[in-house]
Amino acid sequence: MAEPFAPRSMKRRNISTRPVLSPKVIPQDEEIPEPEIGREYQLDLISADLQLIQELGSGDGAAVSKVKNLATGVLIARKVFRSQPNEELRERALRELERLHDCHSDWLVRFYGACFDESSNVVMCMEYMDVGSLDKVSKLCGSIRVDVIGKIAEAILGGLTYLYVNHRILHQDVKPSNIFVNSKGHFKLSDFGIPREFISPVSDAVPGETSPYMAPERILGESATVKSDVWSFGISLLELATGIPPFHLDAEQRDVDDALAGPLDLARRIVHGPAPRLPKSDAFPLILEDLVEKCLCKVSEERPTPQELFVRLLSRASPALFIDSANMKLGWGSFPSSF
Repeated sequence: MAEPFAPRSMKRRNISTRPVLSPKVIPQDEEIPEPEIGREYQLDLISADLQLIQELGSGDGAAVSKVKNLATGVLIARKVFRSQPNEELRERALRELERLHDCHSDWLVRFYGACFDESSNVVMCMEYMDVGSLDKVSKLCGSIRVDVIGKIAEAILGGLTYLYVNHRILHQDVKPSNIFVNSKGHFKLSDFGIPREFISPVSDAVPGETSPYMAPERILGESATVKSDVWSFGISLLELATGIPPFHLDAEQRDVDDALAGPLDLARRIVHGPAPRLPKSDAFPLILEDLVEKCLCKVSEERPTPQELFVRLLSRASPALFIDSANMKLGWGSFPSSF
């Protein structure tokens, strides 16, 4: 049986300008000690003991930098939330973040701790992923090779399943910029369990701030569920597989009416327009087309949960999954052609 996440053909007739690429593996930093999974809480997060190495960027109300813990030599991604809720909300947010010490999974970016900085900003310290987020990988490389997409799907569904089944945590912000990869070829989900005061618009239907990853029911004001995360996951897969942002409007379309690019039209298209689908191409295996279609079911009650998708994905995989991190090649063994 053919590998399910192998392209049926290397010809991409409908997206000919998008090469089939795997992410470029960026040379890894010097060998850096990694803390044991059960010992994150022992890292010293006092600002004086964290050496700034590099500013990594900002967005969604937070600034991220690469720092080094001088006592252990561990590299850390430090996220400083610029949002300034009142003191009571800050204290509550810190308590909510501290529960992430109990979240241990190979599919999740490790949480090292949270604290206040000298300006009373909430600071979150996480595992540093040296290649970076998949939105940057996609912008650099274009579409990601479909066999690598299979590994990404495994990691994100595994992470979402772990969070909800074990801790009843909804992610509420699934998108390529919150999916990371390191030079060992490990894909991990980040920014889970962040308090509502600091969450980006994927999770809250704020007028004028509709996110292209937001599920239709969330735009309509319904409460978030684990199935809302599945929609966001499906949109993310679609973007990574094609190299094109979701609900993309080209320059010609925007010139017809600038309002088309606005948030109200985006919300209208998500709620009332047809659900996005992968373009017809021999480059996309049937299993990927089927996975995206199931994730992007407009009726949330009929959408599968991450656990249902994850169990179906892995229960039919034989032998065990493996990845050659040097070439970013995924082996799936015997696998069904569709869900």
